[in-house]
Amino acid sequence: MKEKILETIKQYETIIVHRHVRPDPDAYGSQGGLVEILKESFPEKKIYAVGNDEPTLQYMRILDVIDDEVYKGALVIVCDTANTERICDSRYQMGDRLIKIDHHPNVDPYGDLVWVDTTASSCSELIYDFYLFGKDQGLKLNDEAARLLFAGIVGDTGRFLFPSTTEKTFAYAGELIHYKFSRPELFDKMYELEPNIIKLKGYVLQNFEFHKNGVAVVKLTKELMKEFQARPAEASLLVGVLSDVKDIKAWVFFIEESDQIRVRLRSKGPVINEVARKFNGGGHPLAAGASIYSWDQTADVINELNKVCE
Repeated sequence: MKEKILETIKQYETIIVHRHVRPDPDAYGSQGGLVEILKESFPEKKIYAVGNDEPTLQYMRILDVIDDEVYKGALVIVCDTANTERICDSRYQMGDRLIKIDHHPNVDPYGDLVWVDTTASSCSELIYDFYLFGKDQGLKLNDEAARLLFAGIVGDTGRFLFPSTTEKTFAYAGELIHYKFSRPELFDKMYELEPNIIKLKGYVLQNFEFHKNGVAVVKLTKELMKEFQARPAEASLLVGVLSDVKDIKAWVFFIEESDQIRVRLRSKGPVINEVARKFNGGGHPLAAGASIYSWDQTADVINELNKVCE
């Protein structure tokens, strides 16, 4: 499949790379890393990274703004996105050909070429794997690509703490740090929080509910986030803060947005993506997300989470 993807890339003069809505570092890292690799390898081609900018991730990349006509005859590549509903910018359908590169369960095998590897720690790891495959066929990796891919790997492995981290993950990270970028500066940008979000973090630690079977629950209403002057995307940055709680098995953050309540699920063992699928979502076995539309539904989510943690 990597050979087919590389041959397809060589055939197109215009390549547009997408990623998922509400992006995380791996979404930006895999998308931007691939774009940088392709720009370095094929300077004659027109290559773009598109989607809605996420203010908390602008230290990684500022995305391109392109007109609809650019898609005519273009190759479109979507990174780190399990299903079509989560692709940021619906114009991905306007290209000539579509490639999917992802590490989530392949519940929606969209695209003309599909490369999915659920054993990879991150989509950024897959992009580096793609570079290693093609470096003898013209692919080049520059410092900026290395910075983005390293950030994506670090983000999706929780700084190498998550079980998805493998020997290959460490090996790839070890190779990427030989390129010229500042790891301390990158880590500062990835993990520094505004004072109001630090205070919200304190609220979460003081007010989470601990249920039976090792399940923890956090509810962040619109009113609460207004009090802390926090956006839903900023609140989502705090989902990992409960991982150090003794005897915790899985936890859920309910984060209210204008039209729905985002469900952020995390686990230290029990498989939770099936819970997410029951509520219009999906994801990894130990990290998943979903959507509900009333606070009454939170009881159903908590009940399902308790069942898998029994």
